[in-house]
Amino acid sequence: MRRIAIAAAATVSVVVLLFSYRTSTDQPPVATGRPQPSRTAAPPASGSSAGGDGTFTGDAADTRYGPVQVRITVAGGRITDAQAIEYPQESGRDVRINSAAVPELNQETLQVQSAQIDTVSGATYTSEGYQQSLQSAIDQAHR
Repeated sequence: MRRIAIAAAATVSVVVLLFSYRTSTDQPPVATGRPQPSRTAAPPASGSSAGGDGTFTGDAADTRYGPVQVRITVAGGRITDAQAIEYPQESGRDVRINSAAVPELNQETLQVQSAQIDTVSGATYTSEGYQQSLQSAIDQAHR
């Protein structure tokens, strides 16, 4: 009797796990909520006399799915605008993922004021390329 109860409980557990497993990729990407470590320290984009105001375009960062390039506008030592001017758009999947991820990355840049922004879940390669190009643009602004 005990073996039957254990076997039934194990079967129910397996069935519950199978039903809770999600395979859908149609859900929009969401931020991971934890900062991604940066390979290089980001200089602050605040009132430093080393940099100047203007528009700065970062170097294009090559990713697995294509290049990502970011342009920022700096005024008063702060990033006032950030735009991804080049990012993967070759397939419908690229368009679907990046149409949600890129605006989120642009907004995060304005809030954080550095290249140490959160990676967008589901758009890891675009996020990493964005961070690299953003760091390049910030470096140009501080020359």
